[in-house]
Amino acid sequence: MPRAKGERKLEILKALAQMLEAPKWERITTAALAAALGVSEAALYRHFASKAQMYEGLIEFIESSVFTLANRITQDEADGRKQAEQLTEMLLAFAEKNPGMVRVMTGDALVGEHERLQARMNQFFDRFEATLKQSLRVADDGEAAAHANAILRYAIGCMHQFGKSGFAKKPTESFATQRKYLLA
Repeated sequence: MPRAKGERKLEILKALAQMLEAPKWERITTAALAAALGVSEAALYRHFASKAQMYEGLIEFIESSVFTLANRITQDEADGRKQAEQLTEMLLAFAEKNPGMVRVMTGDALVGEHERLQARMNQFFDRFEATLKQSLRVADDGEAAAHANAILRYAIGCMHQFGKSGFAKKPTESFATQRKYLLA
């Protein structure tokens, strides 16, 4: 039975994400990805022009997932401080549920790849910080910009620790206790 349009593309991205979840992660080659899928490298290139496009597909998933949830939080919660708390917790929970994506978000998987990929992840974090800043402004936080930046740095640090620990040190692990310091 023929595959639905885009189904193979999704399989490739899922396989790439799963390979990135390996605790003892190594740079992924198209040959290794093709072998994991049981296809030729040429088959990969029928769906993606380059490995960079595959990573772009993962970044699009990250952006879409996180900002769909972020929009829901900012629409459903009127209290700006609670918005910032929920946004932070959501980002940490997303990372925890998608360990392969953490390698992309922290840039580990993008080392040696096209520089536009890291630039795009930087834009993602700039946008997330702007969302936090807006929430804190709603809360009349006079230091909204600095506060949003500190929260973002905390979240990125949690993701780095998660990746470097082989996904053992969960990003949400201490957030319940640490939130009072972050969002004081």
